[in-house]
Amino acid sequence: MRKGRQSGALVRLAPVVVLGLAVLALAVIFFVAPIEAQMGLPQKIFYLHLPCALSAFIGFLICFLASIRYLVSRDLRHDRVAESAAEVGVVFTTLVLVTGSIWAHSAWGKWWTWDVRLVTTAVLWCIYLGYLVLRANVDDRDRRARAAAVLGIVGFADVPLVYMSIRWWRTQHPGPMFLGGEGSGLGDPRMKVALAFSTVAVLAVFAWLLYQRVRVARLRAEQEP
Repeated sequence: MRKGRQSGALVRLAPVVVLGLAVLALAVIFFVAPIEAQMGLPQKIFYLHLPCALSAFIGFLICFLASIRYLVSRDLRHDRVAESAAEVGVVFTTLVLVTGSIWAHSAWGKWWTWDVRLVTTAVLWCIYLGYLVLRANVDDRDRRARAAAVLGIVGFADVPLVYMSIRWWRTQHPGPMFLGGEGSGLGDPRMKVALAFSTVAVLAVFAWLLYQRVRVARLRAEQEP
């Protein structure tokens, strides 16, 4: 009983912690990280853009792994995790596309260009949006879970393409932040601090949303005949 009360208290405290991390990250981004010399203030959107991309990748990885576990075990709990992770992943991919477009307009003077990184990211968004549409249009629970699991596994193949696109092809997109060779990464240590804070905050938001979405999925499953 005591353990249950402690768990409930942690769940109620989580939004406060997540909000605190978000406020702290914004403070570091705007008051600690310097204004980048070439792009100016719009460069600060990068501190949201990259963590959102990381969160989307994690969401689709969870969907991929949970889909495999469902096909092996036929346990619908794994299907609920896969569905929830895909939905949250789509939310963060949408944020990636929106923030990327804002950055592109400032850097390149246009909202969209047919760059391989942008195209593969848009394809990834379409794949998992299609995954959600598929789930919404198949009534039989087991058939829906099987079909979605297959798409969740196959669709994940685009994730490494998105990640490696700027290494394999010549693109307008900025080069890799990490392990990109000479000249890659952030030069100013204060920018690295801002990126670290924003990454922790965005991942905390991701984890909280995923937890809530799995909880909703479980409650829905309990109401199904």
